[in-house]
Amino acid sequence: MNYSNENLDEARAALTRLYTALRGSPATTPDAPRDAAAESEFHRVMEDDFNTSRAIAVLHGLATRLNKEADRSAPEALGIAATLRNLGGILGLLQADADAFLQAGSATGISNDEINRLIEQRTAARKAKNFAEADRIRDQLLAQGVELSDGPKGTVWIRV
Repeated sequence: MNYSNENLDEARAALTRLYTALRGSPATTPDAPRDAAAESEFHRVMEDDFNTSRAIAVLHGLATRLNKEADRSAPEALGIAATLRNLGGILGLLQADADAFLQAGSATGISNDEINRLIEQRTAARKAKNFAEADRIRDQLLAQGVELSDGPKGTVWIRV
């Protein structure tokens, strides 16, 4: 294993991709259907000399499938999310709330309250068709390490 800041950044980015896929998925229940094929593949590669890189690839495959699901409350999406959380848990991953992980900040960065205040201002600017102001706020947040994503349920954000 090679330790470097670059490797840590890559690992954080990979974990962020997994949590981003879980965002919007309701809390899974014990009776949510599981993806037996993904579970079998995960266990097979873990039994192959504890091949965590291939096990993590299985997680990313589930995340890709979950990202393609439009309705996160559909049985298929619930099953994929439940499987992703369960298998991630075997590796000690994906046990936090997705939004909490994605919005976790540093002690020196912009506060969550300030981010939410600026998002409200941006939303008002967009409603008023003041797109220059909305873009300025988006750029301001991005410069402070906050990426916005607009969707049907409103604007969500993550720290980058």
